[in-house]
Amino acid sequence: MSRRNGGDLVVEALSGLGARTVFGIPGQHALGLFDALGRSPLHFVSSRVENNAAFAADGFSRATGEVGVLFLSTGPGALTALAGLQEAYATAVPVVVVSSQIPAAGLGGVRKGMLHQLDDQASAAAQVTKSQRTVRTASSIGPAIRAAWAEATTSPQGPVWVEVPQDLLLAETDLPATGSVAATGAAEGPAPAPELLDEASRLLSAAGRPAIIAGGGVRRAGAEADLLRLAEALDAPVICTPGGHGAFPWEHPLSLQSWIEDRHTTDLLEDADVLLAVGTSLGEISSNYFTLAPRGRVVQIDAEARVLESNYPGLGLHADAKTAMEALVSAAGNAPRAASDWHGASAAEHVAATLEAVRARLDAQDLGHERDFMQALRDGVPDSTQTFWDMTIAAYWGWSCWDARRGEFHSGQGAGGLGYGFPAALGAAVGLSGPDTAERVLAVSGDGSAMYSIAELATARQHDADVTWVIIDDGGYGILREYMTDTFGAPTATELARPDFAALAESFGVPARRVAPEGIREALDWAWQQQGPNVIVVPTLLRMFAPTHLG
Repeated sequence: MSRRNGGDLVVEALSGLGARTVFGIPGQHALGLFDALGRSPLHFVSSRVENNAAFAADGFSRATGEVGVLFLSTGPGALTALAGLQEAYATAVPVVVVSSQIPAAGLGGVRKGMLHQLDDQASAAAQVTKSQRTVRTASSIGPAIRAAWAEATTSPQGPVWVEVPQDLLLAETDLPATGSVAATGAAEGPAPAPELLDEASRLLSAAGRPAIIAGGGVRRAGAEADLLRLAEALDAPVICTPGGHGAFPWEHPLSLQSWIEDRHTTDLLEDADVLLAVGTSLGEISSNYFTLAPRGRVVQIDAEARVLESNYPGLGLHADAKTAMEALVSAAGNAPRAASDWHGASAAEHVAATLEAVRARLDAQDLGHERDFMQALRDGVPDSTQTFWDMTIAAYWGWSCWDARRGEFHSGQGAGGLGYGFPAALGAAVGLSGPDTAERVLAVSGDGSAMYSIAELATARQHDADVTWVIIDDGGYGILREYMTDTFGAPTATELARPDFAALAESFGVPARRVAPEGIREALDWAWQQQGPNVIVVPTLLRMFAPTHLG
């Protein structure tokens, strides 16, 4: 048995912080790290592509509320993971990344021609992680891991990068093991400036037509109950962005659900005399592709200072969603507020009329196939199911129409890269599995995005992950086909040769079925009776809805 080395200092620090699962792929410079991993209680999930390992750590964190941990090797391995980390960074998912490095003597580009060498690897990660640390002594390993963990879990949360040179990971050590330590992240996040909070309270109390846009920051802060109390105290309609999907009860009388890409709901938000945006940057999607033009005051709350007032001027509060909304609820209960008046209707009546207008618009677009398919998909899985969606037409529908019920909705819309759905769901399934029970997880991809993560069928089989993967096969990049046809009259380079996905899955030892769209409900019943991974392939063409009436 090997003696303790620098790799042990890494895994001991992670174990002491409460980590239980690690994702990644071994590599030559990281051998000392993986040698130590074999002596640790940490469960290692070996992916096939580093980008997918990053997605899996992201999905694990979203599903469990724990910190995702990712081990990477130097150079190509580290670079391959960056697109996956961009999603975690854009969506504020806490991930601690431990990458190996070339031997310390080569750092800074002093020596050239070393295997996997990058002159400044940490700089490559700087665009997609909150911070980067390069460890240069064995005694710095434990403190660096603890500092990274604290930063990853401090609001705004996100991925943090630590790299350790190969020779430090291999070197024997007699340094004491790190014991269990309490996580030091400031889970409550930044508190709002008192004078800005008072002004926000005054504006909302005086509003006759307040409305709320709830983003992913509400969910990340665990502020769903606070959002409900605030909306009811203000009598304010609430719409959820794709990231905030499920933050507000779907069937509540004040719920505009998630029809954020609809002109009818955009009209309502524009008509609000005070528009409260919580935990959202009001970016491209959550502003209905920047067509939103508020006529009233905008109050924006976000834990990430850099997004405040970046797209719309207003009153910006740098604050965690839960902290700020708790204070606003308290203020709303202690001060009289203006009576709601949506042009002679109550807020609930105006919400109901708006949703009816949305339904009428969809009825006018001949989208029965798409609506029936999405409803069958929703009804085919248990209410508590966590779902993970790739960037595909079904996901665009899901952003708007999927009632998460008692489960959670996750998608790759933060950075918008392909290949997120299946590896993220795989990571979630690993995290939700227990010695006696496991919660099956649903992944939804198109045939184009499925090819980004098809190798992870081997990972799912190796680890017996309880994940069902629905692949909607329309023969190409469906959404790009629509965009190009609508813009230029014809698509270019959107059509794809692809495998027989069901046969390919079965070659990995993963049970699979190929079904017509009307068979999806029965296929999901079959999938939920199985153990381990399975695949359902649905050859069909789904079309996107238009946000306004056609013609």
